[in-house]
Formats: sequence, structure tokens, C-alpha cells
Amino acid sequence: MRKIYLDNIRWATVMLVLVYHVCYMFNGVGIFGGIPDAESIPAFDALTYVVYPWFMVLLFLIAGMSARYALQNRTSKQFFRERTRKLLVPSTLGLFVLHWITGYFNIKMGGGLEYMPSFLVYPISVMSGGGPLWFIQMLFLFSCILLLLRKLDKNDRIWNLCRKANIILIFLLFILIWGAAQILNMPVLTTYRFGIYFVAFLIGYYVFSHEEVQNAIEKVRIPMLVIAIIAAIAYTVYYYGSNYAEPECLQSVFTNLYLWIVVLAVIGCSKKYFNQETEFTKYMAKSSFGIYVLHYPVLIVICYILQYHCNFAAIWNYVIALVADVVITFALNEGIRRIPVIRYLVLGQKGKYSHD
Repeated sequence: MRKIYLDNIRWATVMLVLVYHVCYMFNGVGIFGGIPDAESIPAFDALTYVVYPWFMVLLFLIAGMSARYALQNRTSKQFFRERTRKLLVPSTLGLFVLHWITGYFNIKMGGGLEYMPSFLVYPISVMSGGGPLWFIQMLFLFSCILLLLRKLDKNDRIWNLCRKANIILIFLLFILIWGAAQILNMPVLTTYRFGIYFVAFLIGYYVFSHEEVQNAIEKVRIPMLVIAIIAAIAYTVYYYGSNYAEPECLQSVFTNLYLWIVVLAVIGCSKKYFNQETEFTKYMAKSSFGIYVLHYPVLIVICYILQYHCNFAAIWNYVIALVADVVITFALNEGIRRIPVIRYLVLGQKGKYSHD
């Protein structure tokens, strides 16, 4: 069962990830992993506070919904093979082909190349080059666990029970999200938040995949949107200057309530206003995975060049980085899709290239 508005949410969120990563690269609030000593612009730092709490939760929730629809037309074995090719292959073998670049530049900017034997540079770059691939690594793991859960509930009792959720219960799911944010968080590697992302994935699969639930969320879209805008302003003002990737922020009730309100607003408004398909949206829907996978190595090279080999005003660093990342990433995606072996290793795509 394909939902056009879910495809649109996915590609739009991926494009938001690109914008976020540009702001993150030049951030001035001390978030680890950006360009060292970069000059930042406070307005763009503020944008990172607005989007960081919710955009990956939204992607995992959408992925859970999509998994439910995919399994209606696939056996468990077919689903596993497909997810292995599309998720596991790019997030492992793809490191050796492309994403070592991310690791290399992170090591270089951190001064590690001065102390590292030359024969270790490539393997260590590979091992440290994951970047945003953490998302598809975790998504593969969640997909495997989902297949086990389906075996335990062969009659779909849990899924059918979740159909009865009304808007009050749907809203109160933020308590579950908040609770999950407290557990299974990796130290240092703060993006690996297994608790909250797995729960978001399961909520997508068991709850939000019901048409009745989606209709209920659509009915409250305007109140949710208004509250989300107010909450975004309040959240940014309250936390601005602090490290938004630290547990003190990510695990707070305010953060998780805010992110859940935004998720509901996005789902409801998109179902109502973003459920149309054009040639552009069809292209973006088919390209969004490749854009997500490819954009970060491109961006880190661009930002390195801008920081260390150019002398532009800060605003131009942001503008040039974003425009160049979009143009080069889209071109790279189109190029890699046409190279059989590389296409499989980097994007998990097999078979002959097709414009479709």
C-alpha cells in the first residue's frame, strides 16, 4: 500500500537533513564533529535547535509505516533480502568505496594524520567514515527485530489492537517516546539512540500504519501546527547556547513533547496538503535514499575547502556549501546509479539502470 504523502515527507525530510548538516558543519554552539574554528551565524545555529529533536524520529516512524506496507506484498524472506541489500550493503561495503572520505577528513581536521602511520590511514578512515549511515544501520537492525516480533504475533493481535487508538492515546504516546529516550543510548556516539528510534519505528509500524489513525491525526493538524510553531520558538529560546546533542537536552520532557507535537503536525498537514504527485515529487521520492547516503562525504569536502582554502564571508560559506552539496550530490547519485558494481556497493541497487 503506497502512500504518496509519506514519500513526500521522506524526501522533504532528507532535504532538511542536507540543510541541517550545512548548519551543523559551521555550528558555533560546540556540537562535536563540525568544521573546527568555523565562523557561525546564530540564525543558522538556531535552525539546528528547531529540527534536531524530531527529524530523525520522523524518518524512523515513516520507515515503520513503510515496513508495514512493504510486508503486505512480501514474504519475510523477501523483506529480509531486500533490506539486507538496500540497507546493510551500503552501510558496510559502501564505507570502503565512498564513505572512507568522511573518516579521512574528520581525522585530517582533528590533526590525527600527523601521528598516524600512512598504512593505517585508509582502514581507519573506513572504520570512522559512517557519518549519517548510522540511520540505515539502525534501520536494518530494527527491520530484523521486527521480523522476530511478527513471528511471535502471527495473528497480528497487536497491530489490530492499535487500530483503536484515538487522538488522546495518540498524543499520549509522547510519554512512551520520552521513556524510550532514557534508555539504550550509546555513549560518545550520541546519534545511536536505540531506545527512542526503535520505539518510533514500532509506533509507525503498529499504530500510524492504520488509516483510522492517520485520519484522526489529520483532523487535528491545524492545532498541532500552531502549537508546534510556538513550541519550536520556545524550545529554541530555552535551549539556545547549550549542547542540543547532550542527554540533558535529548532526554528532557520538553524535548520529547516538542518533537512529538511536530511529528503529529507534519503527519497531519502532509496527509491533507502534501498528498499530490508530480514528475518532480516522483523523481525526488525515487532519489531520496541515494541523496541521503551520498550527501555527507560531498559536504565535508566542500566545507573543508571553504574553511581552509577560501576566504569568504560566513554567509557565503553556508550558501555555497548548500548549493554545491545539492548539485554535486544529485549529479553523483545519477552517475553512480549507472555504474553496476558501484551502484550495488554504495546504493544497494542491483539489476540494470532504469530511469524509473
